[in-house]
Amino acid sequence: MQKTGHRLGPTLETERLILRPIDIEVDLQGFCETYADAETMRFLGGQTKDVAQTWRTLATFLGHHLTRGYSFMSVIEKSSGAWVGDVGPWFPEGWPGREVGWTLHPDYRGKGFAREAGRACIDYVRDDLGWDSVIHVIEEGNVGSEKVAEALGSQRLHTVHHIPGIGDGVFNIYGQELR
Repeated sequence: MQKTGHRLGPTLETERLILRPIDIEVDLQGFCETYADAETMRFLGGQTKDVAQTWRTLATFLGHHLTRGYSFMSVIEKSSGAWVGDVGPWFPEGWPGREVGWTLHPDYRGKGFAREAGRACIDYVRDDLGWDSVIHVIEEGNVGSEKVAEALGSQRLHTVHHIPGIGDGVFNIYGQELR
């Protein structure tokens, strides 16, 4: 994995992907397509988002970076330059632990991109942020994300029924020690 710096965080590089800071002007369309997809949003609060709601979500991600020093990054396919999704470290107030999470554009699911980007982010949080453990918050029934978490070496730790800022539901917490 290669790394370069940017005022809003690092740029990570894997064999097929570039993970870079979110640029609302450049990335909004890809986020909008993803957050307008009912199947994607089924496991991210249940409701699709319009452009204004998606823009506000990206502003939250950028605000998280300014507050915590890290946040989700845009994932770009090297070969095509296409926006694939977002992945990254996440730990807002009230969250059950330091997370590496992911969301992929519907056109890019099932190709190993979440696993590849997730691995790069786990290495980043361990090596650069000094995290000694990581979790993944996965809503019940999201088998695809459960498989990604397991492929990354995480196992199901426990279940919670409320996430502050998200609400009630059944959320499986996957995780692993990093040291």
